[in-house]
Amino acid sequence: MHQKSWRRLATSLENAGHEGLTQFDQYLESFPRYIRGQRGLSENTERVYLADLQSFRQYLAAEKLSLTDMDRQTLRGYLAWLATQGKGGQQGYARVSVARKLTVVRAFYRFLVQEGLFRSTPVPSGQSFKVKISKSLPDFLGQGEVARLMDAPDGSTVHGIRDKAILETLYACGVRLAEIHGLNLPDINFPSNEILVRGKGSKERMVLFGKHTEEALRRYLNESRRELVSKPTQALFLNRYGERLSRRSFEKLVRRYSDQAGTRTSVHPHTLRHTFATHMLEGGADLRVIQELLGHSSPTTTQVYTHVTKREALSAYLSHHPRADEPAGRTPRQAAEPEEQVSTGKDD
Repeated sequence: MHQKSWRRLATSLENAGHEGLTQFDQYLESFPRYIRGQRGLSENTERVYLADLQSFRQYLAAEKLSLTDMDRQTLRGYLAWLATQGKGGQQGYARVSVARKLTVVRAFYRFLVQEGLFRSTPVPSGQSFKVKISKSLPDFLGQGEVARLMDAPDGSTVHGIRDKAILETLYACGVRLAEIHGLNLPDINFPSNEILVRGKGSKERMVLFGKHTEEALRRYLNESRRELVSKPTQALFLNRYGERLSRRSFEKLVRRYSDQAGTRTSVHPHTLRHTFATHMLEGGADLRVIQELLGHSSPTTTQVYTHVTKREALSAYLSHHPRADEPAGRTPRQAAEPEEQVSTGKDD
């Protein structure tokens, strides 16, 4: 994220007309370096932080407050404003969005401590300032659905061959949308069946692929990509103009083939990442191995997939065991979905 983008944020809200926000804008220009350098967050996360700090600035302007006015009352007021009218027109944000925006404010004030504006962060902590949400379990496909999805592309066309390789890579490697979007030709190592991916915060890791993915990738490279390429480029997956396929195009093609395959839910590239992790765990893979392959920095993030498989196990047990009387008022999903503190979504 270039500094010009951050300046546009400040200038777009100049009409707020509050002198105390001059200080806010000055620190805002330096904040991207903190995000990229010390925290190692991705460009996409920078954009989210940018939007969330815009909300905070709007609130400060409306209440005629400055950065140094942060205290328990200010934070409570901000959270209430987000929940009731933060989106404008008396519309509030969902709890998960409020929780994320609170996380961003805390990060911003940690930066201000580093810059010397405060000796310690003035943002209150404690249970009363934590936003609780019910953490939903990730959607995933059954193995039959995956098979139908992989067979959906037309293998006789240039785009069908490419799309088959994309679907196989998403499912076999469990990569994020941003990661498959950024893949280049040198990242694929066929002799070792490995792909080098660059995850959140520019962290690199190796992911593995098997026979089906190898065949799909080799056919794409030998047939389809040669037809698509129009100028020298290292980008792996190309559009019809010979340019790197956009993230939006990845989303559209996955959704289109999902509809063709008749899956239970509309599939997003991240659905195949969840499916990869769930099927690995069901197949007996160690949770730490899955954590490494997914690029999760914390095992807590990977732990959610144990809840998924427990839910499926409970559902199967209740359906098939002759003496499995379900406890009153408890469904399989409820049994596997305890309420948790909100995740910042850093590792998803």
